[in-house]
Amino acid sequence: MERDLATIRLPLEEATTLPARYYHDPAILEAELRTMFARMWLCVGREEDVAKPGDYLMRTVGRESVIVLRDAGGNVNAFHNVCRHRGSRLLTEASGTGLKHLLCPYHAWTYDLDGTLRVAPHMEEARHFEKRQFGLNRVRLERWDGFLFISLSAEGPGLAEFLGDMGSKFARYGMDGLRRGRRITYTVETNWKMLCENYSECYHCSLIHPELNRVSHYMSGEIDLINQATVGGWMDLRKDEYQTMSLTGKSNRPPFRGITTEDHRRIHYYIVYPNLLLSLHPDYVMTHTVWPQGTGRSEVVCEFLFDPEEVARPGFDPSDAVDFWDLTNRQDWRACELAYQGTQSGGYTRGRLSPLEWMVHIFDNFVADRLTGKDRPTPLRRTSI
Repeated sequence: MERDLATIRLPLEEATTLPARYYHDPAILEAELRTMFARMWLCVGREEDVAKPGDYLMRTVGRESVIVLRDAGGNVNAFHNVCRHRGSRLLTEASGTGLKHLLCPYHAWTYDLDGTLRVAPHMEEARHFEKRQFGLNRVRLERWDGFLFISLSAEGPGLAEFLGDMGSKFARYGMDGLRRGRRITYTVETNWKMLCENYSECYHCSLIHPELNRVSHYMSGEIDLINQATVGGWMDLRKDEYQTMSLTGKSNRPPFRGITTEDHRRIHYYIVYPNLLLSLHPDYVMTHTVWPQGTGRSEVVCEFLFDPEEVARPGFDPSDAVDFWDLTNRQDWRACELAYQGTQSGGYTRGRLSPLEWMVHIFDNFVADRLTGKDRPTPLRRTSI
């Protein structure tokens, strides 16, 4: 594999894209699920998704299924979605409210919301069986700025150590207190990495996103953080009168309290590896979480977060932001689907990168590092976007 990836290790001015088969080979996807999604911290939602006891969300990661829920004591827990008896899945809906317990639909083993096994019918005569030894298997769960992260690995650093400088970089935005104004879930017929690579560059923006390029010039900005957890930077709004990313560049919401004067003119774009795309605007935060469902299919969950005072206002309408990014998203999805189709051809093996694709180069090296067993990023020369 190192030989296969040697050309992406070259300096940007000489580097290539990932080989075509890395988008289409099921064995590569299996390796990615094993080395990234099964070992790294994954953003699965927001604390507001499980605001009350009995609220839950369920997330599928490859062959794994994880339940995140709030128990009667107010604690948020994460468990493998697997009964300890014969292995049945416990929950099948993506989210819900009002759970009092977890009832296995196969043999009625019943668990409290803290994972404790309470009922195991007809097990009285089973020798050496103790219910306390058969609670649900826990999954590591930690919080960052209102986001809920899980790790399927019992080993490795905690979330704060993993995030490093990213952990406090945007504290001024108060993301832990923001509330969701809209969620859109997309199914995109492409490889998950193509979506992350597309997010990582604006080389395509002047052609594919004329609406975006009118508000924020595709050549603006700079990368300002590269570490083991993230890569990202900022881009500028074009005109002084522009306030945010919308079709008009205007907003009826004030900027977040606490952000800097520079933040009023910038959009910050970051990948938190492997699959959280975090976009901070002066007046809202947009996230995408990208979930592979096969080599050529991905689910993308796009959410828009706002100041809770704005969400609570009568007539709150986030459509200026939502409509702008829904259009932009769909433009991106079409481009990524065409790239997925084209890279299946025997006429394509790998391509060359533009200097405008520096962040793509960094992401591809992250992929290569993880696939070859490296947990720390390969040092790369820094440049402008």
